[in-house]
Amino acid sequence: LAFAAAAVPAERWQRWAPWLFWGTLLLLVAVLIPGVGTRVKGAQRWLRVAGTSVQPSELAKIALPLWTCALIGLRRGQLAGWWSGTVPILWPTLLVCPLVLVEPDLGTAVFLGVGTMVAVYLGGWPWTRFAWSLGLLIPASSCLLLLKPYQQRRIIGFIETWSDFDAAPYQIKQSLVTLGSGGWTGEGLGKGWQKLSFLPEANTDFVFAVIGEELGLVGTVGLVAVWCGLYVSGVRILSAHDVRSYRFLAGVTLLTQLVVQAVLNVAVVTAMVPPKGISHPLVSAGGSNLVVSLMMLGIVWGLSRPTPSERADRAELSVEPRRAA
Repeated sequence: LAFAAAAVPAERWQRWAPWLFWGTLLLLVAVLIPGVGTRVKGAQRWLRVAGTSVQPSELAKIALPLWTCALIGLRRGQLAGWWSGTVPILWPTLLVCPLVLVEPDLGTAVFLGVGTMVAVYLGGWPWTRFAWSLGLLIPASSCLLLLKPYQQRRIIGFIETWSDFDAAPYQIKQSLVTLGSGGWTGEGLGKGWQKLSFLPEANTDFVFAVIGEELGLVGTVGLVAVWCGLYVSGVRILSAHDVRSYRFLAGVTLLTQLVVQAVLNVAVVTAMVPPKGISHPLVSAGGSNLVVSLMMLGIVWGLSRPTPSERADRAELSVEPRRAA
């Protein structure tokens, strides 16, 4: 799927963006229908088709940015207006995020909102819009009082982690113990003990802690360096295109989303943010997330490639100096 996504021209992704968005939106609605969506551990996020599980909220990580970037391109000269450059760009996010929240999946909803903010920032959204948005988020934060009991316990437990470690949630305590037990070089690949039923979700949400135990600080810092290298390399190859083009905007947005997800996973494991089920891209176990992450990299790769006309122009430019010589 990654290679197939890389072979699709950027113009086609831009043309397909609305269809991908509406298709994903229908799946997000379908997953909430009793008897259609599958409930696991109190969350109704999966669709089972022929024995295969599909998580529509993961597909939204591709469909929503592609459509948002397309809308930004259509209204490039109207971004300063509220009704002309704000509402017409943000309405897809305002449709998708509430559906994800109902599942419930607060982490993915916040993540999709952050992806939209990255897109509008790269698209040239005025700074005043971000200031207004921040002002609106402050009173909206009072909605935290309406969170479900288990979500409130997570936030309270996160605060207690830094004041009274003994009162910290079990997951966070085990995560920090797992990280710390690895030392500089770790216990050795596959020789960790905490993953043997001591650390919850050791193969998904807290896999970074297992890396810390088995490969130590060298392994964790090395993984962070790999992500930094991937991001710098991706932005560099995308910079060959105009920063106002759909190629650059969509490519950098998707790449930033992928890296931000890895950053958030590390932040959860190291108790820098409240615990939330956020997998580590390309590392955590999971079908939908792995497929979507690989497709995102494939799309970024495809968006970075020059068009046939651009390759012809570059070839012509390389020939002219030789002719002059």
